[in-house]
Formats: sequence, C-alpha cells, structure tokens
Amino acid sequence: MSAATLAQVLANGLLLGGLYAAIAAGFSLVWGVLNVVNMVHGSAVVLGSYGAFFGWQRLGLNPFVAALVVGPAIGLLGYLVQRFLVGRVIAAPVLITLVMTFAIDLVLNNAMLVAFTADYRKITGASGLPPFRIGTVSLPADRLIATVLAIVAAYALHLYLHTSRLGRAIVAVRMDSETAKLMGVKVERIYNITFALGLAMAGMAGCFLAAVYPISPLASGGYLGVAFTACVLGGLGSVAGAIIGGLALGIVESFGALAFGTEYSLTVAAVLLIAMLLWRPQGLLGRAGYE
Repeated sequence: MSAATLAQVLANGLLLGGLYAAIAAGFSLVWGVLNVVNMVHGSAVVLGSYGAFFGWQRLGLNPFVAALVVGPAIGLLGYLVQRFLVGRVIAAPVLITLVMTFAIDLVLNNAMLVAFTADYRKITGASGLPPFRIGTVSLPADRLIATVLAIVAAYALHLYLHTSRLGRAIVAVRMDSETAKLMGVKVERIYNITFALGLAMAGMAGCFLAAVYPISPLASGGYLGVAFTACVLGGLGSVAGAIIGGLALGIVESFGALAFGTEYSLTVAAVLLIAMLLWRPQGLLGRAGYE
C-alpha cells in the first residue's frame, strides 16, 4: 500500500475525528458534571442540522454562520429541559435520569419525524470552494472548514471552563458538588447552565455536520453512539479528552474501513471501545475512580 494512500486515509480520519470531537464535547461535559447519560444528545445534533438546513434553504444563511444562532437556541432548549424535567430527578439513581432523557429523546425524535419526515436532506456547496490539496492529499473544502470550526468550538469550550469564573464553578461542581455548595456555588444553577452548554455544543456540531452529511432524524442514534464512544476513549467529563477521543475514533474508523471494508469500520471502533473499557476504563485523559 502506497504512502500516498495512507496519508489520504489519515487525513480523512482526522477530518472525521474533528467532527466527532464537537459531537462528544457537550456530551462529555454533561456526563461529567451532572453524572447524567444524556440520551437527548444525538437528537439535539440532528435538530441543529435541521436548523442549519432551513437557514440555508429559506434565508440563504451559511451553515457555518448559522451555528452561532442555532447553537445558543438549542442551548436555551437544553436549559429548559434541565430546569423543568431532568432537574427534578437529578438526585435519583443514574437509571432514573437515563430513562428520563431517553423518554425526552423519544418525544423529540418522533416530533422531528412528524415535522420533517425521515427523508434525507442535504446542503451542497456550503463554502463554494474547490478541494484543497497538500501534495497527493485532497481535502474537500466543506469538510475541512467544518472540521476546523468543530475543533475550535470544542477547544473554546475547554478554555472557557478553565479561564472564566462560571467555567471554574462548573469544574468545581464536577470535582466535588458538596464542597462547591459549601463554598457558595449554586449547584442547581450550574447544572442548568452545564446542560445548556452541552446541548448548545450539540447544536453547533449539527450545523457543521449539515455542511458535510445528509440530514435525517434516523441519524440521531449514530451520533449518540459516536459521543459515547469518544467520551470513553478520551475520558469522562473532560472536554480535552473528548477532542482526543473524537480524533482517535475518526482515525480508527478510517483505517478500519481501509483494512476491513467500510461496512466494518464501526465494528472496529466497537472493538476498540471494549478494549479501552478493559484496559483503561477512565479513558486517556480521565481520572480513575470517578463515579
């Protein structure tokens, strides 16, 4: 196999992994801070994609620009969901919050099926630019721009958590919510804001994905699986870990498709997930002993 082929496969994996990182960042944040496996996340990504699609179709709004509007709008929806639904069972065992978010996901996903049908929609030529070339490696412009923006958005969230007053409060609640409460942090408010940030990231990721992939409510389960796998690989609750995990997952899927065929790329990723759970369950950047 030629070096040019391997370079192209690696580039494809990095482009895919960057999009995965944006999907996983918000999911990891919510899981790490609230200890909630947010089953709504995949449908929120799809809802973001539809926001970008209709903005493109009816307003001529570029999907990369639409992310600045759609993301916060879905974040507001997340705030309301956490404030009035998930927040009411946040102190219950994990199974209860899992079932709650699963039920909300069923409602949201079926509402999108009724409103938009299961037919696939597609945004074509979002950037209008030809592919970029680096030697023998070809990088489709829309995918490259989407990936760069996705990584920038995920890294911006990481910086926000570690440099802002509110971000440090979120990190404090993640580390020890009881101690944070004793220090004057309003934990319930932090939970609401964290859930909102998680879904805002999902909505932005959906806008970036809309510039590359077809859109349908049927894709929500796949996006949820990506978020879960990338979080396990990178480390629970770590946005930086989600970025690393997303990139690793994209590369593994790309080379798995090359080695075994496209139809087995997800199987290869699943095997990697099982191996990681057995070898290092806290993930590459996670901390051991988290419950």
